[in-house]
Amino acid sequence: MNAPILRRAEPILLVGGGDSPEAHLAPLLARCETRVAADGGAATLLRAGALPDAVIGDLDSLSESDRAQIPAERVHHIAEQDSTDFDKCLRNIAAPLVFGTGFLGPRVDHQLAALTVLTMRADRRCILVGEEDAIALAPPHITLTLPVRLRFSLYPMGLVHGESTGLRWPLGGLDFTPAQRAGTSNETSAETVSLRFDAPLMLIILPVSHLPELARALLSAPDGWPARARG
Repeated sequence: MNAPILRRAEPILLVGGGDSPEAHLAPLLARCETRVAADGGAATLLRAGALPDAVIGDLDSLSESDRAQIPAERVHHIAEQDSTDFDKCLRNIAAPLVFGTGFLGPRVDHQLAALTVLTMRADRRCILVGEEDAIALAPPHITLTLPVRLRFSLYPMGLVHGESTGLRWPLGGLDFTPAQRAGTSNETSAETVSLRFDAPLMLIILPVSHLPELARALLSAPDGWPARARG
């Protein structure tokens, strides 16, 4: 596997070309000193007054006027068309956590592609931030502190089994698959929720107002999934 384009010891912000609600973008800009654009996501950063530290993608959505504002050494053209710009970015970033915005709407096909990348790049801890939801791939074990009766959705990207405490409907003993059983619209029954999974195939979906706790829990999770064979 090639060396990453960008390596940081702190969380970074990754901005795609889709909608990035200002109410969520501004706090992420304040939190993350390093900002990366996935192709046309550079326009969102520039409009917010932030010069991208890197632009990564096939560059088919990066306008000439935006490109002219970015130092040439920060622009990384990856021409292959077998992956999305989100995948090109995530596989070329090494950081403890990536906050991704501009990937969850409004097109459903783009959202599904982004969720597939979260699963495919299971060794990269990443939270996708949308207008209503924050979504992350669950690590092998995670513990969160949340209000009781909070919406806590889980969605499988393949066959996966889990154990839980603190959820109204426990996960133990169930087969979760996209075609047969999902875990959407569950809710917390205690302030502490603990989850364990046997494969990197379960997405956690929380109200975006609880993004800080999801980020804390991911950064604190003791174990991670290994990289997959795909480059």
